[in-house]
Amino acid sequence: MNANKVKIEIYGANVICASCVNAPSSKDTYEWLQAAIDRKYPNQPYDIEYIDIDSPIEDDKQKDIVQQILDDEFFYPLVMIEDEMIGEGYIQLKPVFTALEKRGYVAQS
Repeated sequence: MNANKVKIEIYGANVICASCVNAPSSKDTYEWLQAAIDRKYPNQPYDIEYIDIDSPIEDDKQKDIVQQILDDEFFYPLVMIEDEMIGEGYIQLKPVFTALEKRGYVAQS
């Protein structure tokens, strides 16, 4: 079991990404991802944060990522795990789970 809490950040906006037709909203993606991680890795702590790209951002690293999204370098929702970009636009579980397991998380059956 992982002893360190992994930091997961989901960047998004209330408006669905124009390039992400039929994809869930950023907030829905955040909630869905949190539920999926809780089911697959119960009792394995992590920090998950939703960052609204249309709100003021204090953290400089987060500001840089938001600016890249606003400059169309990334689609949103954008999922970062420990400063590694895991997915953008239409998020899939497999890359998220792979990134967590690479960091010591163990799936429960």
